[in-house]
Amino acid sequence: MSQPLQFPVPIPFVEELGLELWRFGDGQAELRLDPAEAHLNSWSVAHGGVLMTMLDVVMAHAARSVMATDPAQRAGMATIEMKTTFMRPAEGALRATGQVLHRTATLAFCEAAVHNTRGEICAHGTGTFKFLRGLPAADGQIKTQRGGAAAEENP
Repeated sequence: MSQPLQFPVPIPFVEELGLELWRFGDGQAELRLDPAEAHLNSWSVAHGGVLMTMLDVVMAHAARSVMATDPAQRAGMATIEMKTTFMRPAEGALRATGQVLHRTATLAFCEAAVHNTRGEICAHGTGTFKFLRGLPAADGQIKTQRGGAAAEENP
């Protein structure tokens, strides 16, 4: 595959960071990022927040990939908890891979890693993700995700 995939739902923050989706399916996902100056910390390596975001997004997409194939039946995702371990400074092009370890009707338990161009692991994460049909809005209505199916019941 020579071109990144389109994200299944628009996520403005992810688009602003420049993350690219390269694999999505069967409980697995892959993201890539060639860090720009704005992604770096004071040591001129990728900021930990960039790595954490890559881990979060790749695990959420691995979880999203095991949902129903019918878009009308697809739920949104919410990160319930996440643990991150930083192993080495992240320099150069970065690749994050994530996979679902276990899934229930409402939760997905995932793990992910970010590697540098030499294939060395820079960060590892685990997380729990909840499948949601909608979020309660301030006005008492149900807020649906961008590009997602309309919610007909409370989450």
